[in-house]
Amino acid sequence: MGGQNIRALVVAYTVAFGLVLSLVLAMPIHAQGHTAPYAHVVAEKIAALIAPRYLLMGTNGRSVTSEDFRGRLQLIAFGFVSCPDVCPTTLLEMSHVLSAMGARAQHLQPIFITVDPQRDTAQVLGAYIQGFDARILGLTGPIDLVRRAAENFKVQFAKVQEPGANPDVYTMDHTSGMFLLGPDGSLVAKFGYGAPVAEVSERVQYWLDVAGK
Repeated sequence: MGGQNIRALVVAYTVAFGLVLSLVLAMPIHAQGHTAPYAHVVAEKIAALIAPRYLLMGTNGRSVTSEDFRGRLQLIAFGFVSCPDVCPTTLLEMSHVLSAMGARAQHLQPIFITVDPQRDTAQVLGAYIQGFDARILGLTGPIDLVRRAAENFKVQFAKVQEPGANPDVYTMDHTSGMFLLGPDGSLVAKFGYGAPVAEVSERVQYWLDVAGK
């Protein structure tokens, strides 16, 4: 089999896995397994492939890890400050989810992890997040730690630069969507880009109910 055919198969399998992961994790999952028990089992097996862990730096310069939010839900997205549309849309959706939850929003920590730490310093990221909702936590850090966090979430990103362009002139390709972590830090849902606010809010409220929050 030729090299091009092999690469095509790899791409096809990768895309298919991503679609299956998004669809299965979007299925209704109930704690006792009374509804859609098979979906529950499959979702758990696929979610087990993702280890949503990170060790990064907040906009205040302090280290932040996934363990810091035990007992709370986390809604996490990856992106970058100079992103023209996908990232600001996702952050706006996070803000709307927080508003829709009212007082229960205190049990949810929304997080935006930059995939462009070269430009997105703590100061730059902090100012950017403030434009959406102060409750959203921006995280950055050394590129190795950012890459490790992305790998843990099965998130891909890459710098895209025109030949001959200034080294500081580039954009970033990255996996979009949001990840919802439960109180124990495990992945409980993944939302594709542009998922309705009502759908995300409903899922968050469900897991808060499960956790007795």
